Amino acid sequence: MTTSISERASPDPRDPIRAEALALGFDLCRFTDIDEAWPAGDRLMDFVGAGRHGEMTWMAETAARHRHPRAMWSGARSAIVLGVNYGPDRDPLEILARPDRGAISVYAQGDDYHEVIKGRLKRLGGWLQHRFGGELKVFVDTAPLLEKPLAERAGAGWQGKHTNLVSREFGSWLFLGSILTTLELSPDPPEPTTCGTCRACLDVCPTNAFPAPFQLDARRCISYLTIELKGPVPRAFREALGNRIYGCDDCLAVCPWNKFATTAREQKLAARAALRSPTLAELARLDDAAFRELFRKSPVKRIGRDRFLRNVLYAIGNSGEPRLAAEAERLLDDPAPLVRGAAVWALSRLLPAETFAALRAARLAQEPDAGVQEEWTPL
Repeated sequence: MTTSISERASPDPRDPIRAEALALGFDLCRFTDIDEAWPAGDRLMDFVGAGRHGEMTWMAETAARHRHPRAMWSGARSAIVLGVNYGPDRDPLEILARPDRGAISVYAQGDDYHEVIKGRLKRLGGWLQHRFGGELKVFVDTAPLLEKPLAERAGAGWQGKHTNLVSREFGSWLFLGSILTTLELSPDPPEPTTCGTCRACLDVCPTNAFPAPFQLDARRCISYLTIELKGPVPRAFREALGNRIYGCDDCLAVCPWNKFATTAREQKLAARAALRSPTLAELARLDDAAFRELFRKSPVKRIGRDRFLRNVLYAIGNSGEPRLAAEAERLLDDPAPLVRGAAVWALSRLLPAETFAALRAARLAQEPDAGVQEEWTPL
């Protein structure tokens, strides 16, 4: 049921809502209606229809609900878009020049943003209902709601050629949350796309994941390959991973609009010292308990120790550091076939050809898993 708030205490209810949002720790609060057509839904259907979602089957399964916010909740009339700045305090690309270290995406170096933002959204939602009434639902990147197009519509920024949100004030570094409500709130004006002729985000991509400006093929994206993909990363992309072991910031970090970005003020989202530039040797020694402890409250924990070590071993293989071969060789006996297979690939890159051939001959008879045996097969 739609709730009108025109007769409430403030001439414009958006003012006290913004003030409360900022008091709760949000850095941005914008408003939009959701009555009109939703072109983003058609773009999503094209994306899924082309198979560019890869193994993210949930995108296909929920595509119909993604097509329009009303498809998920017919009672919604307005959206409140909230943003939290997570701007880094250093250039995220510097670590790519340190091949013995693991590069973890900026967003995953602190506490899990889902938990940080969801708590604030619930507090804001409770305050909103107490002050203005109405019904509402809160979302943080875990429901079939296209938050980036919603943020663009609300004037929080625009989706750049890399499909991510770009903000005039915060550059590339905004976590988004949203509230759908039955309240009728006046919309803020949308933000026009202001990329011009710039192609920095497209040209920097190590795996050419952008078929065209404003289009992404997730199957080639390093964030997808290191986080969403459950099995071995296709050999064609392994070298391009470099030392990126969880996500990729390249297309975000090179955006010229970052010159206006500021460092995050939320301490829970600040990079932990242990995750800024961890050594690959130390990461390769993580058992399950140590992995869980290191990544406690971190989004990295969701991919599990085996998938994470797969990524670490690809980075070891790309390091050019022969001394790391011992770490990979030790993991040839890991219980997880995914880890053992990645260890084989790393050794194929680090050991002299004759040494690797001798190791291959000695190990093949011991290896029961066909997938790992395939890794021993020369290209």
